[in-house]
Amino acid sequence: MAEPLTFDLDKGAASLRTALSAAAGPDGRVEIDPETIEQDLARLVLGLMEFIRQLMELQAIRRVDAGTLTDEEEERIGLALMRSEQAIRDVAGQFGLDPADLSLDLGPLGKTI
Repeated sequence: MAEPLTFDLDKGAASLRTALSAAAGPDGRVEIDPETIEQDLARLVLGLMEFIRQLMELQAIRRVDAGTLTDEEEERIGLALMRSEQAIRDVAGQFGLDPADLSLDLGPLGKTI
């Protein structure tokens, strides 16, 4: 059985805290407009999903560069990442969101997309 893709949760959690803090207003709350609640929630959830997908992609690249994956594992991970990216884009399209709408501002680290 192929080794599953691993993810550094501590680094991911720290980056996620930074992203959520950047999205929050001065009082620490994320503002959502009642008129566009579905789209705003979709933007937030899909933005987080895309952020996690990008972190997983970086981890996969590190593993490929380190030579710890077989050719089959590389193919499987690459396919899974491409499919997850397409699924996120498809759902975003259903809410009228462009990929750029899913960008999270990570402060000094920059934007995710």
